[in-house]
Amino acid sequence: MSKNELIAKIEALNEWEALMEEAKSEAEAIRDSIKAEMLEREVEELTAGQYIIRWTSVISNRFDTTGFKKVYGDLYKAFTKQTNSRRFSISC
Repeated sequence: MSKNELIAKIEALNEWEALMEEAKSEAEAIRDSIKAEMLEREVEELTAGQYIIRWTSVISNRFDTTGFKKVYGDLYKAFTKQTNSRRFSISC
C-alpha cells in the first residue's frame, strides 16, 4: 500500500469514526428522551406498539481490588497475572 493510499484510508477512517460518534450522540439523546418520559410517568416498563421498554434498577456486587490490595498486598500479588494485548492507535 502506498503512502497516499494509507493517508486516504486514515482520513476515511477518521470520517467514519466522526460519523459513528455523531450517530451515538443522536441515539443517546433519543434514549434520554425515552427515559425522561418513563420518569415522568413513574414507570420502569412501558409498552409502545410492539415494543416493550424497560428501564430498571440493577444491583451488582463488584470486588474492591484497591481495598483488597491495601489490606492483602502480598496475596494480591500472588494471584495477579500479566496479560498481553495489542493496541491500535493513530495520532497526528
